[in-house]
Amino acid sequence: MTHTPVLLNEVLKYLDPKSGKFIIDGTVDGGGHTEAILDMMMPEGRYLAVDLDGDLLRNTENRICSKYKIPNSKFKIFWQNDSYSNISEILKLKKLDKADGLLIDLGFSSEQIENSSRGFSFQKNEFLDMRYRSDEGLSAFDVVNKYSETELSDIFWKYGEERYSRKIAKSIVLERTKNIIKNTFDLNTAIKKGVPKQYENGRIHFATRTYQALRIFVNDELNNLEKLLKNLNSILRQGGVVAIISFHSLEDRIVKNYFRDLKNEKKAELLTKKPITATKEEIAKNPRSRSAKLRVLKIT
Repeated sequence: MTHTPVLLNEVLKYLDPKSGKFIIDGTVDGGGHTEAILDMMMPEGRYLAVDLDGDLLRNTENRICSKYKIPNSKFKIFWQNDSYSNISEILKLKKLDKADGLLIDLGFSSEQIENSSRGFSFQKNEFLDMRYRSDEGLSAFDVVNKYSETELSDIFWKYGEERYSRKIAKSIVLERTKNIIKNTFDLNTAIKKGVPKQYENGRIHFATRTYQALRIFVNDELNNLEKLLKNLNSILRQGGVVAIISFHSLEDRIVKNYFRDLKNEKKAELLTKKPITATKEEIAKNPRSRSAKLRVLKIT
């Protein structure tokens, strides 16, 4: 399954990936943006593809390399299994100069939902992992079964903006005294018992915000985003462009504030005064795009 890229036309417009440029994709996912960018960059240039999910990166690399016959030695693709927060270190490791463009898509891939078996979706009964890299850090299973009621409540509120965070945390702690909460359906049951009946019939699934909060916390996503933003001047050359797609208010707020500060410090120019959102046509084709927001900045 190929990852369906959101706001693709808008990303291509601002990154302007012409032949000879150096472009970085810090969140390759299933390679949807990658293929479109490469199509515009050939036959000369450099492309750095980064993703924290090693399985996903390998699958994408195999597909891309089998599709594209690099015309000559003037084009080079670099693959790196790492967090986008470490891009400045990756450039030093690979002895690469600053880039002309940087893309960060903060959404997680449809491939991770369908094929990872790591519990990203409340719709499939899988082990509660939720880590992009399963050999590092605590899993969602560890958090759900070991953290205190207060700690869980704080996580659900801070990272999911879940208004029933306390009730859900209390329900989870009660449920785990009976049985270990091992799988996603176990967690769904605990969440459902902690929210009012009418909440089950809301606009979004009653477990959505809790899952979002756990995924963000387990992968330290907001701190990674801040680290990247602090290092933009060491990643992009003067005139370089960064395009960031966020999917919830926590991420978008961080990006908005950092971009504003760089503009006020006269270190950058805002290319999007307001976030760009998907058209009705795109949302109809790809419902995932409905919550996407694109902000773009040029280093000056």
